[in-house]
Amino acid sequence: MVKRGQAGGNLRLICLFKNKQIKKQRTFATAGQQMGAEHLIINREASQAALILGLQPAALIDHVARVDWSLLDQIPGERGGSIPVAIDELEHILSEVKTHILDEPSPIKTIAGGSVTNTIRGLSVGFGVSCGLIGAYGDDQQGQLFVSNMKFSGVDVSRLRMKRGPTGQCVCLVDASGNRTMRPCLSNAVKIQADELIAEDVKGSKWLVLRFGMFNFEVIQAAIRIAKQEGLSVSMDLASFEMVRNFRTPLLQLLESGDVDLCFANEDEAAELVRGEENADPEAALEFLAKRCQWAVVTLGPNGCIAKHGKEIVKVPAIGEAKAIDATGAGDLFASGFLYGLVKGLSLEECCKVGSCSGGSVIRSLGGEVTPENWQWMRKQMQIRGLPIPDTRT
Repeated sequence: MVKRGQAGGNLRLICLFKNKQIKKQRTFATAGQQMGAEHLIINREASQAALILGLQPAALIDHVARVDWSLLDQIPGERGGSIPVAIDELEHILSEVKTHILDEPSPIKTIAGGSVTNTIRGLSVGFGVSCGLIGAYGDDQQGQLFVSNMKFSGVDVSRLRMKRGPTGQCVCLVDASGNRTMRPCLSNAVKIQADELIAEDVKGSKWLVLRFGMFNFEVIQAAIRIAKQEGLSVSMDLASFEMVRNFRTPLLQLLESGDVDLCFANEDEAAELVRGEENADPEAALEFLAKRCQWAVVTLGPNGCIAKHGKEIVKVPAIGEAKAIDATGAGDLFASGFLYGLVKGLSLEECCKVGSCSGGSVIRSLGGEVTPENWQWMRKQMQIRGLPIPDTRT
C-alpha cells in the first residue's frame, strides 16, 4: 500500500457543490505596478478547506480544434509541443483554424484550460474530491468564462483574484491522429504574484498541485515554500519537453530541494530529463525522479505508465482500446486519478490503474474536459478492475 501520513485513506472526500455561498470582498494594492495601484477582488467563501488545491497562476482559456496537417506545418515550433506565442500570432492561428478544421462543421471548442485546471476539474467532477484553485483571472469575457466553468464544476474559486487586464489564452490544435500541439499566449495575461500568496490560501489542505514553468517560477517557489510550512504535500507536472529542455537547471533546483513529493512526466519530458545520460530510457528517468521525489510517474501514452514509490516499481498498461480523438488533457486527467488513489490510500499499482482509467476517459472526446458519458465509461472500467468507484453526482 502507498503510505502517507498526511494523505491516507481516512481522509473524507467532500464534494463542494453548494447552493448558497457567502462571499466577502477585500481590496489591496499590488507593489511594482507601473500604472498605479491595481484593484484585486478576492472571493472568500465560508467553506471547509479544499482537500486538494491547484496553482494556476494565470487563468487560461483553451480554444480546441481538430485541424489538418497543413496548418500545423505553417506554425513555428515543433509539432506536439507547447511554446508561447504573442497575442497577434494567437489571433492569426485562430483565424486560420477556421479554414483547416477537420470533420466540418465541427466548431472550435472554448473552455477553461491549463494543465492544473484540467487536473483539479477532473478531481472535483469525476472523483468527488473537494478542490480549489489559486491564481488570477482578468476582468474580461475570458476571465468570467473561466470562473463560471470552475464554479459549475464544483471547484472552490475563493482563492482566485480578479485583476484588471486580459486572461491568458491557448490554441490547442489536434491532428487526425489525436496528437495535440499547443500555443499558449500568457505574455500579457494577468497572473498572481509571489508576494500575493498567503498561508491562508493553503491552510487546512493536504495537497498542492502545480505545473513547472519559467513564466511562473517565482510564484511556484513561493507556493511550495508556503505549502511546506503548512504541511501540504506537493505534486508537480513537468509541463512539456521544451520546458524541460530549455530550463533544466531551475527544474533540477526544484527537484533537488526535496520539496516535490510527487512528479509526473510523459515519455518526451522523461527523455529530455535524462538526455545525454548513458541510459536515456523512461526507466532511467523514473529512477532519476524517484531519487528526488517520494512518488515518481512516467506516462507512456498507449503503452501505459511506470511508477515508483520507495523500492516498489509497477508498470500498468493503458486502459481502453478506442482510438484517441484528442490527447489533450490525458496526462492531466491521469494525475486526477492517481491523486484520487493516493488520498483513498490505494496501492501504487491501483493508483496507476485509476489514473489510466481517467486518462483514457478524456481522450475519447475533444478538449481537456471529460464528458458525462466518458465519466460513466471510466467508472465502468474501474468497476471491471475492482477499483473503488468515486461517489459523485456526475
